[in-house]
Amino acid sequence: MQFSFWEQDTYFSNIDVLIVGSGIVGLNAALHLKTTQPNLKVIVAERGLLPTGASSKNAGFACFGSPTELIEDLAHHTEDEVFGLVERRWKGLQRLRRNLGDVTIDYHRWGGYELFDQSQRELYEQSISQLPYLNKHLQTIVGEPDIYRTADEKIKTFGFRKVEHLVESTAEGQIDTGKMILALTQKVQALGVIILNNLEIQHLHDDGKTIVATTDKGITLKARAALVATNGFAKQLLPQLQVIPARAQVLITKPIAGLKLKGTFHYDKGYYYFRNIGDRVLFGGARNLDFKTEETTEAGLTELVQHKLEELLQQVILPDIPFEVEQRWSGIMGMGPAKTTIVQPVSERISCAVRMGGMGVAIGSLVGEEGGELVLQQL
Repeated sequence: MQFSFWEQDTYFSNIDVLIVGSGIVGLNAALHLKTTQPNLKVIVAERGLLPTGASSKNAGFACFGSPTELIEDLAHHTEDEVFGLVERRWKGLQRLRRNLGDVTIDYHRWGGYELFDQSQRELYEQSISQLPYLNKHLQTIVGEPDIYRTADEKIKTFGFRKVEHLVESTAEGQIDTGKMILALTQKVQALGVIILNNLEIQHLHDDGKTIVATTDKGITLKARAALVATNGFAKQLLPQLQVIPARAQVLITKPIAGLKLKGTFHYDKGYYYFRNIGDRVLFGGARNLDFKTEETTEAGLTELVQHKLEELLQQVILPDIPFEVEQRWSGIMGMGPAKTTIVQPVSERISCAVRMGGMGVAIGSLVGEEGGELVLQQL
């Protein structure tokens, strides 16, 4: 591919920082770099027309962990690790709201709910017994008492069937992730960040003085430092990282007259999740039906997952309410053997900020800042 002198000089010369990935982490890293050192030349390279991973393809939950999720985490991690991560998620959400504004991202604190059916009575009893303990820790993080509380009286209000118990999370909210990414993009571009879409970085080489990046377009980029912010795709550039891609499949209904749902909802330890978007229902999850197939960086849908989502809509979430599915899609998350994020240097001039663990909306703003700070130390 040939460029004019003007193009070469404007876009591809004297690059200070190359950020790989234009999702919530990459854009927040760019934002931190430009607000800290406005004179830096920052390029963000994105393989897709829009962010490819999960940033604007997820369900838009502004959450920090349901009771059963935190209880399960406590069985595998220390108390400090679990609540330290909850605090990072909460701080990340506040950072996101502060950076962009609630109106811009369509933030609503309508609460979140965890559903328990007949087969989960033991899980429910365990959760209820742990609520005082969880609330004590959450109060130190959120600053409010009794974040988790029983809400069985709302089962009829929402119209659920086969649901025996509800536990409410009063501090949970929802956002529009399309508006979030657009606002972040516009904010960093206004600061002078250059975003190059449809440009896939295939290899990064650190020669100790310069980063040389080869691309799928035959363009070679040179920069003083680089940050990999590709989350579930991280191993493609940095195979040594413990990041496992996890595809999440989602559907959304056509508008439903008189929809009773308002808020964000978790079911079966968070493997299923749904919410209202106006008078529509967005429903996603079910990757636990076939973990191996869903460990992929390929966008796509499977009949197994989509059928299960529709079945639960019909039998549990919208019983006796006719609905039509308007759209289906998938996003790629980044998981690992631990739920901690990976924000670290990988060479003298290359750093990474990846593995959001399915909580990118919550923690992504903070992780982006941390990634940006690492880069500043390498310049």
